[in-house]
Amino acid sequence: MPAKRPPVPLSRERIIEAALHIADSQGLRRLTMRRLGDALEVEAMAIYHHLPRGKEALMDALAEHVTTVHVERGPTWQETARAWCRAGRELLREHPGVLALALTKPPKGATAVAIREQTEQLAEGGLGDAPEAVRSLRAFVFGSVAVEVQQSGWADPEVDEWVRRDERADMDFERGLDALLKGLQT
Repeated sequence: MPAKRPPVPLSRERIIEAALHIADSQGLRRLTMRRLGDALEVEAMAIYHHLPRGKEALMDALAEHVTTVHVERGPTWQETARAWCRAGRELLREHPGVLALALTKPPKGATAVAIREQTEQLAEGGLGDAPEAVRSLRAFVFGSVAVEVQQSGWADPEVDEWVRRDERADMDFERGLDALLKGLQT
């Protein structure tokens, strides 16, 4: 009889990855602590050791995971803003199952730090009202991704295969980002 492999230790990161997989493949409503425990091959109560506030802490962690973006400062504030927006969009598009959390959970922890970092980078790059610009850029990214997910068929039970990449959505995003950056410039 082959030797049994030792179980993979449970960690916050492993919990979040499994929860993202469930939310993205089955929807956020199907993400329960019991289902998550089954996916991780542990009792649901073991998750509470890593997330003492339970489901609420899990939802916060998922929102934080998909909204925490860091990029290097570019030569201009426009290039920095463009890099932030593109990176934020990609992260949100990777996990459509938790988009609703990203849209509704207030920024905390690492997300709040990342927003502060973005604001500082844009201000250091010469943008006048960086905090207002960051709010506008985040609103644009979140709205763009929400429309993309809606049009992709991800949440439609009648659709067998949802569209992850859409060239038209990419062009629309870039056109909208160009217009927003021009508007922030004035």
